[in-house]
Amino acid sequence: MKALVNICRILVGGLFIFSGFIKLNDPLGFSYKLQEYFSYDVLDLPVFIPYALGLSVFVVVFEVILGVFLLIGYKPKFTVWSLLGMIVFFTFLTFYAAYFDKVKDCGCFGDFLKLTPWQSFGKDVILLVLILVLFIGQKHIKPIMSQFGVTVSALLSFIVCLWFGYHVLMHLPSFDFRAYKIGDNLQQNMELPADAKDAIIDYHWTYMLDGKEQKITDRGRGPKTYDKIVGVETETVQEGDVPKIQDFSIESQSEDLTQQFLETEKLVMIVSYNLDKAEVDGMAKLKTMADEANKKGYAVIGLTASGADKKEEIQQTYNLDAEFYLCDEKVLKTIVRANPGIVVLEKGTVTQKVHWNDVDDLNF
Repeated sequence: MKALVNICRILVGGLFIFSGFIKLNDPLGFSYKLQEYFSYDVLDLPVFIPYALGLSVFVVVFEVILGVFLLIGYKPKFTVWSLLGMIVFFTFLTFYAAYFDKVKDCGCFGDFLKLTPWQSFGKDVILLVLILVLFIGQKHIKPIMSQFGVTVSALLSFIVCLWFGYHVLMHLPSFDFRAYKIGDNLQQNMELPADAKDAIIDYHWTYMLDGKEQKITDRGRGPKTYDKIVGVETETVQEGDVPKIQDFSIESQSEDLTQQFLETEKLVMIVSYNLDKAEVDGMAKLKTMADEANKKGYAVIGLTASGADKKEEIQQTYNLDAEFYLCDEKVLKTIVRANPGIVVLEKGTVTQKVHWNDVDDLNF
């Protein structure tokens, strides 16, 4: 039993630290996922949406800390009970999302690894079994060093987690796994590779022929001869590949300018998913940055999901020489974890990306 407990201890502790750190690298992104869970379409708990970021930081820090506590053997009873409570809650959450097809990706590993709802549920079931082993054999969880040593290690891990979470919120995630990271070409990410897999879909047809109801299954052509089609149901046998970027666009009120701007030699994009929620201090920094970029031959535009009146108000308030264009809010939240954030492109390739706190670091 002792050996089994130690194996489970390493597996659970390591996975909690890894999963928690991936989300701690991007707590704002995880808060967007929590908002999705709290929405009317999923758990119908909109009262928690304003607190999503605070809950995000708490959950991911707690997840990492529990992993550390388990590995070093600090307060085993508290640790195991906390792990059990957390995994029971998340197992229920992933089952609910999978069974009712509410959330397509649980966000368990942020943007590093995408899991389907049923894969997420399966992962949580395995973790639940491992944690139950720890719960039963918690007397075998011993500290790996002196009491003073594990206490200091626990405290240091907590301090490091808080510092790292604060750092990435005030700047940008240290590790960017999204399709808009520095070095990526947006045009290429909007296309499918030549070896992309097509979706395979079975069509189950029900039809009438000579007064009898009959059924066939094919890939979409339907019965050759029939008196009447009663109905058809589809079943996805294999999901098709999709581009890394699917919904990015730059639109004016009358036309789609995406291709034009992605072919621009030098482009600076001021990204603000919602101008009403944009940081005032950040917006105030944009005038100097935009003027300097214009002098160096860059085209400067803004991307937002806000309406025309708000765009005009922002331009006048901050004297910005930059036209704002329309883009989907969810896409803008994905592009850069800041409001506002700045992205620099050269013929569609991301060369720089900064939080508004780091505008002075831009190199034109």
